[in-house]
Amino acid sequence: MKHIHFDVESDGFYGAYWACKDRSDCTVIAMLGDDPEDYMARSAVKWLIRLGVNVLTMSPGKKDYGHHNYPLERIEKAMAWLKLHGNEKIGIAGASTTGTLALTAASIFSDISLTIAMTPSNFVWQGFMQGKKDGCREWPMVGESLFSYKGKPLPYMPFCYQHPDYWRIILEESKRTGNMIASRKLFDDSEAAHPITEEEFIKVENIRGKLFLVGAEDDALWDTAKYIRRMEKRLAEKPHSCEVEAVVYEHGTHFVFPDGMLKTMLPVGSALFVKLAFSAAKKYPRECKTARIDIDRRMTRVICDWRDKKRPIWNPFRHVDDVCRLIPKTADGSIRL
Repeated sequence: MKHIHFDVESDGFYGAYWACKDRSDCTVIAMLGDDPEDYMARSAVKWLIRLGVNVLTMSPGKKDYGHHNYPLERIEKAMAWLKLHGNEKIGIAGASTTGTLALTAASIFSDISLTIAMTPSNFVWQGFMQGKKDGCREWPMVGESLFSYKGKPLPYMPFCYQHPDYWRIILEESKRTGNMIASRKLFDDSEAAHPITEEEFIKVENIRGKLFLVGAEDDALWDTAKYIRRMEKRLAEKPHSCEVEAVVYEHGTHFVFPDGMLKTMLPVGSALFVKLAFSAAKKYPRECKTARIDIDRRMTRVICDWRDKKRPIWNPFRHVDDVCRLIPKTADGSIRL
């Protein structure tokens, strides 16, 4: 697929732009994959482009597989480029850590009119890095948040386990639960040690347009079901303009991808891969499959409805009409002098 590549040094963000064949004025910023041009990102692009939208894939940086003080200005610069090149509507989609990134960006930038967050948290947490360090594949970054804006780290929940205990806990829990990776204890223990403060919560009430949240009770990485319910409660208690659609499945694992997207990523053996990755998928394969099919249906509808929704037409005489209605009139409708 033809695309335009962007680098932080020259363009202000790391990503790739993929235009659909049928010209569209809508783009979804998709943060799925470790690199904007890797196999996972390209698979997401194929699924999204079939729905008639352009796609801008983004990730932290080349060979940067962590999330630590990610500058939200990169999303801002990407949106500026999109608007300059004919994209009137901008959506954002992410899963796991980037699901949290999607929510955070949408709560700050009002030009985002569609937000899709798969297995997100409703708060910002300490930044982390991935690679190899002292036999660990992941470790928390001291003094760093997941995201930064205007040169400052966003307030975050610190992990109660630091390097190397952070990775030791993940390994022990993964072995105990039979999952490829299990970090739920890490998050539960950290929140117990440091209850989330108001400044660390994502201000979801500031999100505009459509907000689609999806997760599963049996998520092994963190309690996304609890986080989604907290967002619903927050929206019920605070004034907001977004239209929220939240769905939590009993079984679905951390991979709550649309079934068609997962099949695009793994044309053969997609269900087997999920079973190997998460123990819940082994116990409840039918339920997990049903959840992914339902997510596919719901997400397709959400994106297509957003794509087809007409922008309000600006009426330069609207305020004149409002003033005229206030002018006193006689019984026959003529202006009273």
